[in-house]
Amino acid sequence: MRPRVLCIEDDRDNMVLVRRILNAADFELYEATTAKDGIAMAEERQPDVILMDINLPEMDGLTATRHVRENPKIKHIPVVALTANVMHDVLEKAMTVGCDGYIAKPIQVDTLPDEIRKYIRKS
Repeated sequence: MRPRVLCIEDDRDNMVLVRRILNAADFELYEATTAKDGIAMAEERQPDVILMDINLPEMDGLTATRHVRENPKIKHIPVVALTANVMHDVLEKAMTVGCDGYIAKPIQVDTLPDEIRKYIRKS
């Protein structure tokens, strides 16, 4: 069975990059551009992991992660922050709200699939 990844990302270029990398690595990818749509998709599709952009419109990724952790239908799904801001305080906030880890932007093409698999194995 192919690993199922939900990527919640509002930047089109980042989404295209994630799509190309994960398609080449034989992942099944679900895409959402807003936190609200992503949370609904997580409930419906039950992915193996959620890649959560921190800077999203309307509802940021930290708030969205809190909603995921409070939702009994999806709280078990690992959430990985996807962020260009790797300052200690931002990463600490991400872990405090329930992220299982983070992947820094710019995304590293060669390592992204293995990084995602690491979070899926932990769950």
